[in-house]
Amino acid sequence: MEKKLLDGLAERPQIGGLPDIEQIEAQPYQVAVPVDNMHALLQRSASLFGDKCAILQLHSDSLDAPATRISYQAMLEGVQQAANLFRSLGVGEEDAVVLLLPSMVEAHYALWGAEIAGRACPINFMLEPDHLIELVQASGAKVIVALGPDPDFEIWQKACAIAARLPEVQVLGIGREGINAGRNFVTLLQTQPTELVFQRALGPASIAACYHTGGTTGAPKLAVHTHGNQVHTSWFAGLFYGLSSSDCIINGFPLFHVAGAFVYGAACLCAGASILIPPRLGMRHKGFVANYWRFVEKYHVSYLAAVPTMMSALLQVPVQGADIQTVKALYTGGSPLPTELANNFERTFGIPVRNILGMTESAGLVSIEPLAAPRQALSCGLRLPFTQVYAVAPGIEVDLGQRCGANVPGIMVIAGPHVSPGYSDTRRNAGMFAATGELISGDLGHVDEGGRIALTGRSKDVIIRGAHNIDPSLIEEAFIKHPDVLACAAVGAPDPYAGELPVVFISLRANATADAAAILASVAPHIFEKAAVPKRVTVLEALPTTAIGKIFKPALRLRAVEEAYRDALAPLQDLCSRMEVVAVQQAGGIRVELHLRCDKNQAEVQARISDTLASYVLPFEIQWL
Repeated sequence: MEKKLLDGLAERPQIGGLPDIEQIEAQPYQVAVPVDNMHALLQRSASLFGDKCAILQLHSDSLDAPATRISYQAMLEGVQQAANLFRSLGVGEEDAVVLLLPSMVEAHYALWGAEIAGRACPINFMLEPDHLIELVQASGAKVIVALGPDPDFEIWQKACAIAARLPEVQVLGIGREGINAGRNFVTLLQTQPTELVFQRALGPASIAACYHTGGTTGAPKLAVHTHGNQVHTSWFAGLFYGLSSSDCIINGFPLFHVAGAFVYGAACLCAGASILIPPRLGMRHKGFVANYWRFVEKYHVSYLAAVPTMMSALLQVPVQGADIQTVKALYTGGSPLPTELANNFERTFGIPVRNILGMTESAGLVSIEPLAAPRQALSCGLRLPFTQVYAVAPGIEVDLGQRCGANVPGIMVIAGPHVSPGYSDTRRNAGMFAATGELISGDLGHVDEGGRIALTGRSKDVIIRGAHNIDPSLIEEAFIKHPDVLACAAVGAPDPYAGELPVVFISLRANATADAAAILASVAPHIFEKAAVPKRVTVLEALPTTAIGKIFKPALRLRAVEEAYRDALAPLQDLCSRMEVVAVQQAGGIRVELHLRCDKNQAEVQARISDTLASYVLPFEIQWL
């Protein structure tokens, strides 16, 4: 890689292995990354790519419907108008603008404009109003930008509920109907100059945003992002992807998710690529998904972005003769990637699959499996340049000095310019952010001799459904309020489509009258979000506890794994005279043992079991009795 190319003015270099990363690191950081804040990043791209299409917004699942095209120059002007608007509404450097928006052009204006004027706080609009109000208060918001009345969303109703409870917060709407003219974001935007009318000295340490993490966390938990955090992940992501100004990527992630904003968003803006935004329902738009490959052909899409659940869905969508030869790769992350799912996708479509590991607390990225190198099973790829990712020995107190050797599993630790300075409520930093700045992920994994990172499990409680993090405490708090529940614990159970689904184990009071189904039906309406409603409730005589009386969740996770695998294998029970599922905890994670006695063809049984469990992430082995 030639040094002059690292500024990205021509064809950008591509990362294929650890030597490429080390070559980048041989330069001063300011040479490798020529901008230090998001406004400068957008200014640079507007200067370099001008009239080229930055965002292509679809409004319909019809291939013939017109799309909105926004150039890089128009993008910068819209962002600066939004920044001016927010300042005119009293947003200062330490004030937040909350965004309750699906993926759309105006969401980009509002996000980046808020980061220039003050701080952005994109929030999952699918949360319930009471939870949203907590987060709005925790963010220090002065303004909310929300989607106006829309038959597909309940966002405006929720925004109005927030406004009624927090009258000091101004609410702006995006839409044609049902919004007062003086509170119409688009109308107000058009009254603002396209150049900034205020000055702010932005740098890498300037606070850019607070991102809600935990998915359905019971109490507000906002990860602070600096401009330097966001620039770092955005800049280097494109080098792993091999992005150039001739590329186009489908980005169906909303901007309240770090994948939508940075991993597949600003990463494209650095390289001059085009972002194709599906209709407002994103990848939940059934008509768009049904025509997915036709849209790929029409817009010459070169990169796809999808969580593993979406990959499974796309495998059910026939290509129907569409020319998809322009596609160079699909990038995935957010939940573990089953190897057989990746293999099946590559066999079916001839499209390489590459894995990504990211966290909200690291501005969306930890590592990427580079396109310029072969995919390795279970690998999450290589660390970003100028960062460190390593495993340390597990323990009650994590000792950052106890680093594990190559291929030795431990708790993963991340350090570098992308690591957040912590949560807005600093009391929540304990156990997650070290005093010296490292991010203690809670994931179990290892790093091999070539620098590739692999995850094997988790030491923390979070349940990952698709790319959505669910804090089990929220579920537990809802169940413990039921008069018949004595104790409860929520854990993740493996699922071939979602990666994990929440399940709950409960014990009942002596005078309990309700059963598991009745309790679930009673509690479900009190859980903040549908994604957190458990798939199953299991009643136990007593929950397992530690020596000091705390619920011992590792034992429940093993039981949840066993139940999930038994359910999956139930249709094959008749093939064996004995079938037992045993989940085993080991240093590198959970392994599943299948103890089988079979009077029929063992090879046939083994093949059918392998097909049935192909989309499950946990490794399994058959032990014949």
